[in-house]
Amino acid sequence: MGLQQRNHPPPLLRSRPTYLLPSIVSLSIFSLAALLLYKVDNVILRTKTLAGHNLDPTPWHVFPPKVFDEEARRSIAYKAFQCSYLTCPSTYSLAEQRQQQAFFESSSQVKQCPEVFRWIHHDLEPWTKTRITTTHIAESKNFAAFRVVIVGGRLFVDLYYDCVQSRAMFTIWGLLQLLKKYPGMVPDVDMMFDCMDKPILNRTEHGSLPLPLFRYCTTGDHFDIPFPDWSFWGWPETNLRPWNEEFRDIKQGSRAQSWIQKWPQAYWKGNPDVFSPIRQELLNCNHSTHWGAQIMRQNWMEEAKSGYEQSKLSNQCKHRYKIYAEGYAWSVSLKYILSCGSVTLIISPKYEDFFSRGLFPKKNYWPVSSTDLCPSIKFAVDWGNANPSEAKLLGKRGQNFMESLSMDRIYDYMFHLISEYSKLLDFKPSPPSSAQEVCSDSLLCLADPKSKQFLERSTSSASPTPPCKLQNADGNLFRNWMQQKKKAINDVETMKAQKQPAG
Repeated sequence: MGLQQRNHPPPLLRSRPTYLLPSIVSLSIFSLAALLLYKVDNVILRTKTLAGHNLDPTPWHVFPPKVFDEEARRSIAYKAFQCSYLTCPSTYSLAEQRQQQAFFESSSQVKQCPEVFRWIHHDLEPWTKTRITTTHIAESKNFAAFRVVIVGGRLFVDLYYDCVQSRAMFTIWGLLQLLKKYPGMVPDVDMMFDCMDKPILNRTEHGSLPLPLFRYCTTGDHFDIPFPDWSFWGWPETNLRPWNEEFRDIKQGSRAQSWIQKWPQAYWKGNPDVFSPIRQELLNCNHSTHWGAQIMRQNWMEEAKSGYEQSKLSNQCKHRYKIYAEGYAWSVSLKYILSCGSVTLIISPKYEDFFSRGLFPKKNYWPVSSTDLCPSIKFAVDWGNANPSEAKLLGKRGQNFMESLSMDRIYDYMFHLISEYSKLLDFKPSPPSSAQEVCSDSLLCLADPKSKQFLERSTSSASPTPPCKLQNADGNLFRNWMQQKKKAINDVETMKAQKQPAG
């Protein structure tokens, strides 16, 4: 009996289940997989993209944030993850880039850039002696919505805040098209961007450390560097097509009536409810006989419902005079108003975009005083109607100015601005770890159907000709320009005071 007992296995060994170890292993693998999926899902849902679904509005210009339900947010997040990491092929080989650059260098077709390009030197002058350091870039981040780093022809974006509507997406698209237009020629660069309207780097407040920040407009009192605005590539939210299409149709629409057939009045249509005292005062000038003006309030909600059919710019060239009034700051409407061929009446602008510095009073627009608004409009209308040949020519010059600003010239301006800016960097640009690479394919993948349609219509290709040649800096040119411009405006004020027709 004792021997038999010793030969029996221990009770615990006899009762251990044979499936326990595999179960433990399977459970561990499942738990690790679930944890990994959770972390991946969490990363994806937190990914910041140009769609703006994980970004807060800029704190210096708060606007209603984009609203997404949970399903839409998750869908966008996973799409963004795919678009950001799976679709960025190299567009041009190094050999192709060198071949293109060699062709440009040997080309005899180089033209001089328009005079207004010289303002690039003026805008970058604050850093010609100090140069731009990593400290400048780090401090500029406090005022930026996003950062763009271009290295070896590849573009990276570091997102900080959301931009109104699709501004960020279309601005980045413009930069991507520049890389396609001039492959291998755009230098490595590190730039901070703000996508809101009003300049914020005052020269007095930031004089001890000027900060380089790109935006769509500036003033003489600010360091902000003007850059072509997003609408040159389209503005889907307002149904505005890329610039080359809009200008072509506006010019064609301006020919529907001869100058004599156009209404001999000044016309403005827009939104006065944008914290703009000028636009509010402009409403008081709405009297066709007393002030010679037709002022119309734009109902954006109603226009959006009808697809902006009543706001087609090509149908708004029926008046001899068109008014430009700044809104919260500068307005993209200036280029469309000038394109009509009507006499553009510009009300004492405080802000300037990259091309408006090329406008000159009594040459391609008529200045209107903001301190004597309605009488100034009336005087301009009376002068034009009394001098139809001169008025017609003035309007035509404004249209010609905008026609000279083709998309080729837009890209040339971007190219020279970035090139001159890059020369001032005292460090080698490198994308931060938080930046995402963006290419045309990944951006189109992320865009909603309407935005994608607009973007595709503004796609560029490698240019057969080199960029225009940028003239050297000339400080005297700017001083003389400003003096002559001031004199021309004063001449108009003197004419108005004397109630004499212009000669």
